[in-house]
Amino acid sequence: MGSSSKDESGSDGGNSSGGGPPNSASTVFSEGEKVLAFHGPRIYEAKVQKAEVRKNEWKYFVHYLGWNKNWDEWVGPERLMKYTEENIVKQQVLDKKQGVDKNPKSGRMTQNKPKSLTDVKVDKEDLKSTVTKGKKRKSEAGVEKDNEPAEKLVKIQIPSALRKQLVDDWEFVTQRDKLVKLPRSPSVDEIFTNYLEYRTKKDGMMTDLVGEILKGLRCYFDIALPVMLLYKKERQQFREAVVGDISPSTIYGAEHLLRLFVKLPELLAHVNIEEDTLTRLQQKLLDFLKFLQKNQSTFFLSAYEVSKASEGKGKRKDEGA
Repeated sequence: MGSSSKDESGSDGGNSSGGGPPNSASTVFSEGEKVLAFHGPRIYEAKVQKAEVRKNEWKYFVHYLGWNKNWDEWVGPERLMKYTEENIVKQQVLDKKQGVDKNPKSGRMTQNKPKSLTDVKVDKEDLKSTVTKGKKRKSEAGVEKDNEPAEKLVKIQIPSALRKQLVDDWEFVTQRDKLVKLPRSPSVDEIFTNYLEYRTKKDGMMTDLVGEILKGLRCYFDIALPVMLLYKKERQQFREAVVGDISPSTIYGAEHLLRLFVKLPELLAHVNIEEDTLTRLQQKLLDFLKFLQKNQSTFFLSAYEVSKASEGKGKRKDEGA
């Protein structure tokens, strides 16, 4: 491995390092340059897609290598480091401290994407454990409630129109044997992108907090969907639709995303969040729910399709008549 590495494009983007001290806060990074980027407590390989001066400060639009483009974001120079041997060693040391999973197929170290709204590790086993704790009671929408003390739960006020949507969703699947037709358009990923564009236009620029929350929601959705967001009658459809490396957030839509908000208080009860951060989080989640409500007719289906199992029953009845 050389002392430094440039992206294949070799583009300098017209931005060379300035004359300040050689640290990450003062270095100007080039468009097309391969860098190391802080994301939560870890460092990841990334590529600078754009470089702009905003409010007298350099901002960089980065793509994390090997990640879905929905994770691309604007960051400040303090989040970036040059891709050098010295900084790669720093990355490796940090990985060892944090603990990095190994890919069982290749034995190579893999970059762990943040699994929660606050970069707290959340994996399938954690979520399965959470589900087990909360199986004693079910909510109106058929999604299990947690039996954590009320004071520990994060309060998320779901608008009344969306609560009715949850009840209709439950009735379609459990009472009428109907399913959401997959793949959905817009998908969960596309809804997040729409919201990000909406907030960016409204605020004048994308804030790091909104981007972090959306990434966290996406991670929660992808991991939680098969574990706790599906009704029994939907499991076969999931096995047929989500194969290989396909992410559920690219296949499912608003119907299943809304179910996640029923479970979020339970999930976040197991995460240590400071009170001021929790307050901001609740505000942002409520704003997102209002966005869903505002676009309810666009994002949600008004009718579901008959499930294959139900069709099979109907055919057998006709044949036996």
